[in-house]
Amino acid sequence: MDLDVFVFAHRADWERLETLLRRRRKLTGAEADELVALYQRTSTHLSQVRSASPDPELTGRLTSLVARARSTVTGARRSSWRDVGRFFAAGFPAAVYRARHWWVPTALLSTVVAAALGWWIGAHPEIQAAIAAPDELRELTRPGGQYESYYSSHPATSFAAQVWTNNARAAAICLVFGVLLGIPVLWVLFQNMLNLGIGIGLMSSAGRLDTFLGLVLPHGLLELTAVFVAAGTGLRLGWTVIDPGPRTRRAALAQEGRSALGMALGLAAVLAVSGAIEGFVTPSGLPTWARIAVGVAAEVAFLVYVYAVGRRAARAGETGDVEAADRTAEAPVVA
Repeated sequence: MDLDVFVFAHRADWERLETLLRRRRKLTGAEADELVALYQRTSTHLSQVRSASPDPELTGRLTSLVARARSTVTGARRSSWRDVGRFFAAGFPAAVYRARHWWVPTALLSTVVAAALGWWIGAHPEIQAAIAAPDELRELTRPGGQYESYYSSHPATSFAAQVWTNNARAAAICLVFGVLLGIPVLWVLFQNMLNLGIGIGLMSSAGRLDTFLGLVLPHGLLELTAVFVAAGTGLRLGWTVIDPGPRTRRAALAQEGRSALGMALGLAAVLAVSGAIEGFVTPSGLPTWARIAVGVAAEVAFLVYVYAVGRRAARAGETGDVEAADRTAEAPVVA
């Protein structure tokens, strides 16, 4: 490309676009149509310059011009409470529903791993001895011991906030670092299942598994589901690095990354609910059946939210991504 000839041929279009963008009065209908046409034409010019003759000065000028024109054509958009309502009514449940093929198998396999670890620890005294000294094990598992007193060791409000922070951090690690081929996600999952398996094994060996499950199930059902959703989403993000499908790898990661970011916000709300249950219901004086019923109700409500509301939103085309107007335009690719 002869850059001087190119500039000479198209300078008039760029200057006219500059003039229209500087207009302080409202544009007429004809001028608005002209602005749109010049914006599209200048966008093509920018693409040509970038690919054939990447001159920094001209590229910078045209980039600024195209950005200003795009803002004028599409209009400024501000987030509102309506966006928040739309996110929780459609975007978040749709994103969780679309990721079900990742997080449901993750949940099932992780539960099997935790149960297997619990059986292995409970059936082998030598493994228990490697975990802690006999006196420490008795202190952990006795009535009123550390496994029970843990949930009432701090004021309910501060305990719920601490639990929410820890769980939100684990979910964030799964979502953010899933891009590293999912390896950090697997580590977070293993740590969670190992801790759960140790509790199951030690309390079952002491004949108090029912007490342990009565303490864990009220909040643990929803809490672990949120962790599994985060882990499944992180694993899907890691797989996108390997196989982006018909999209370019950059476009695929951008789309899945935006969806994961939205998922983080939604799961923070879910974990806040489980944290409140763990802080106020688990250590309460309610009968065990009543505390478990609260946890089951919260879990069922979340699953209905995902599989009823989320499925309907997904079938309507919702993906959990940001609005189309807020996305960076991508060039089409051949499948």
